[in-house]
Amino acid sequence: MQQELVSNIPEWSVSELSGALKRTLEDQFGHVRLRGEISGYRGPHGSGHVYFSIKDASAKIDAVIWKGVFSRVKFRPEDGMEVVATGKITTFAGKSSYQIIVETLEPAGVGALLQQLEQRKQRLAAEGLFADARKQLIPFLPRTIGVITSPTGAVIRDILHRLTERFPCHVLVWPVRVQGEGSGEEITAAISGFNALPENGAILRPDLLIVARGGGSLEDLWSFNDESVVRAAAESLIPLISAVGHETDWTLIDYAADQRAPTPTAAAEMAVPVRSELLATVGDIGRRQFGALRRLHERLVSELRLTARALPSGADLVSTARQRCDLATAKLHRGMERSVEYHRGRITQQARRLAKLSPDVRMAGFRAQLTGLGKRLSAARGASLRMEQRSIVQARAGLADVLKRRDRAFDVINNRRHARLETMGQLLVSLSYQGVLARGYALVMDINGKPVRQAVGVKPGDRLDIRFHDGGVAVTADGDRADKPSSTGLKGKAADQKSLF
Repeated sequence: MQQELVSNIPEWSVSELSGALKRTLEDQFGHVRLRGEISGYRGPHGSGHVYFSIKDASAKIDAVIWKGVFSRVKFRPEDGMEVVATGKITTFAGKSSYQIIVETLEPAGVGALLQQLEQRKQRLAAEGLFADARKQLIPFLPRTIGVITSPTGAVIRDILHRLTERFPCHVLVWPVRVQGEGSGEEITAAISGFNALPENGAILRPDLLIVARGGGSLEDLWSFNDESVVRAAAESLIPLISAVGHETDWTLIDYAADQRAPTPTAAAEMAVPVRSELLATVGDIGRRQFGALRRLHERLVSELRLTARALPSGADLVSTARQRCDLATAKLHRGMERSVEYHRGRITQQARRLAKLSPDVRMAGFRAQLTGLGKRLSAARGASLRMEQRSIVQARAGLADVLKRRDRAFDVINNRRHARLETMGQLLVSLSYQGVLARGYALVMDINGKPVRQAVGVKPGDRLDIRFHDGGVAVTADGDRADKPSSTGLKGKAADQKSLF
């Protein structure tokens, strides 16, 4: 029996070995800064965590960004983007693999930022956020201007100084951070906050917004490329001027704003006109208006004088009217006399018509008409009775004549039908087979009552019924055929009939 070999190598459980490897890997490397290309990125998981890989030409490592860390990432990761990830190397025991827990993630160089900026610009432009149809007109003379910028920089001082020089107005400053972590959220909240102010609230709602910042690098101005900032600027109901950086600096908010200013100072110049120039313009317009009114007054006075010279004097106008009044007065007296005569005649005619239409006269006429109608009714009643009596006599005479004509017609029709019936009876007798039987012929029928017309169908022993004009005889056919030739026709026929018996 072979003795079992006893090894002095210690035994590990899978969990113990996995934990030892995890501790060794984390102690050896700790935090690392890793540069590579994103692969397999599918966006946040349902839990909010992000899983992807970072690879180069010959190797790949899994990466995880927890939900709280991913919310602080300033750009949108995409497949193929080169990034620099800072985090801790660890293992995942469930898959026996190692991975990096990413704590910060940033694009690898300015080229990646520009690529990301161009992709975001194209995507937002496709949504129509940069369309000219969305842009609003800048008010000519705003009463209140809202400025969104850093309260400690030189930008706010330049804007206030330029506004004071040109046209002093009420300014509301919403202090925000213009770079660094969380600056994009503050700018978005400032634009939304100004738009949320009520029209007639305790704090005046601005008529115009200015989002301003001084110059800087692409990374310094990156907050104004934030998607939430661009959407807030595009959705602002208050007209907005973007004044970010110098004249050569362009950010995405410049495309979404209603007006883009090359510098913050230029934004202040766009916001308000020059008060002295405006006063000079108003004064010039006032002088021109006064001169136009003075010339109009002089022209109207001249026209009035010319018109007054062409008008007749008041005495001439009154004398003509007085003469017309005298003539009308004379005509009025004559007209009144003729009118009185005319109306007197009409009244007389109406009185005569009323006398004819009085109740007594009309009742007398109705009585006379009623008497005449009674006489005509009595005469009509007598004439009607006489006409009815004559009609009855004539009707009786006509009825007697009709009855006589009916009796004669009935006799004629009856005689005709009797004669026709006798003729048809004679014709029936002449066409009946019984008349033929009376001349010496006989009718041969089979047991079914059907006539036998040929001897060919009769077989010996068949029962036959022979009918004569005075009766019938039942017979049986024998073997002699009725179609055998005979010496004479008469004898053959007699022989045939005899054979039947």
